Amino acid sequence: MPLRRRPFALLAALALLGAVTACTSAAVGDPVGTQLGQPQVPESNAPVAPRDLLQLTVENSRQSSGVVVAGVEDAVYNYAPAVMLDGGKVRTWWCSQMGSAKPNGDDILYSEGPTADGPFSTARAVLSGSGGSFDAMHTCDPSLIKVGDTYYMYYTGASRDNHANGSSVGVATSKDGINWTRANGGQAIIVPSGDVIRANTYGAGQQSAIYLDGWVYLLFTDTTGYAAASNGAGQYVLRSKDPLFGKSVEALGPQGFQPVERTNQPRTRSVVEAFSADWMWIEAVSAFAIAHSTEHGTTVTFWNKEFTRHPFQSVLIPGPWKEGPGLVRTPEGHASATYDPCNRAALDVLRATSSDGSGAPTNISHFGMDVVGLNGCLTADEAKTLNGFAMPSPERTADVVMNGKIVRFERGSVAAKYAVGVLAKRPKIADSMKVAVRVPAGAPAVRSLSDQLGFLVDNKLIVMNSLDAAQLNSSEVTVVTQEQWDRYERLVT
Repeated sequence: MPLRRRPFALLAALALLGAVTACTSAAVGDPVGTQLGQPQVPESNAPVAPRDLLQLTVENSRQSSGVVVAGVEDAVYNYAPAVMLDGGKVRTWWCSQMGSAKPNGDDILYSEGPTADGPFSTARAVLSGSGGSFDAMHTCDPSLIKVGDTYYMYYTGASRDNHANGSSVGVATSKDGINWTRANGGQAIIVPSGDVIRANTYGAGQQSAIYLDGWVYLLFTDTTGYAAASNGAGQYVLRSKDPLFGKSVEALGPQGFQPVERTNQPRTRSVVEAFSADWMWIEAVSAFAIAHSTEHGTTVTFWNKEFTRHPFQSVLIPGPWKEGPGLVRTPEGHASATYDPCNRAALDVLRATSSDGSGAPTNISHFGMDVVGLNGCLTADEAKTLNGFAMPSPERTADVVMNGKIVRFERGSVAAKYAVGVLAKRPKIADSMKVAVRVPAGAPAVRSLSDQLGFLVDNKLIVMNSLDAAQLNSSEVTVVTQEQWDRYERLVT
């Protein structure tokens, strides 16, 4: 939340102010806590209807056995993690302070591990104060997305301990997530609006980014924003197709997204009353999930894409906390698909759980659960979450969804080798998808010199993920040169 170094008594006071409710300042009837209103369940045969405060079931609650992420050397505090599932690893960046990283101030540390429970690699500093500009002393509160082959890190910067409403949002870029270059000429991309000067003089920061449909959506705190609570708690949303927010910027207001000339124009709508929130996009239900700290843990509040409705009642990930949570997300800031992607979502967070003797938040641990009852995959956009999944076919064969179309395999065992997962039940939306390719038993197979395997259908190649697929399909295999392999037209890309 607020940046360091400064008195930790102030930190504790601000944290308590931020843990008040899960309410919003956007509309009457916004969810508070974990149980609100009466769930509304759409009829099974009804046309697609808006989800409205549906009640989710919680299953598979989980918690690490102890601390999973920690600083090294003299890093007394560790908090505000950003967590990315990337390349088969769980990568995390968080706010800390290491004496060996100059200048003396907040640093962003990095570590990686095989799962959210670790074990994580030894922490190292990857971004520190610039020595000049808005982030001269402190860099903190990282949030990351990956667009193409470029990582974007949005971070809070401050030039001194006494923020005086000077905290602002910066951005840095990287090709590996470790070596960073400040973008936008090293200048802030979002500064405080200055709508209202309050006792909480933090400023703007604690941002969280999502990449969706070509837009970068940025959720952030601004204690000077008009729509914040009296203690400065509030979360605002800007979006832009420019990751540096230098052009084509839109702000979320009472009438939805509207173009703005500057990123610090009056902030007229807050989507949740909180500090240090994180969020992600759940594709299967076209909804944002915002994780923020409340009295008994991390509350997750849901908004539809237009921010006009809460599709689900909020849920609580219980347990100790001392600072804002970091959701486990994909490189674009989306929820990862579960084994039942239309009906189940995984909500996992890393968060600081205790304070050291000085009051600094530290001891980052993993907490999580699944929410069930999404009633998802009702539209073509939502069905994108099915990409790569196999399911029963109406022809008593097996279908795999690829880029909104069906690849139909005569043998289910072969489909399973091609798929990323297998569904026991066929989602209704799949019946509207075109069958693009049929792979019969015995289809000829080719194998490259680098041990890649594919089936030939109409002399076009469908690349498989397993060498075993040829035997399972009773296919004769022909070994081809790499040049021949590369020349085949691909059926599915």
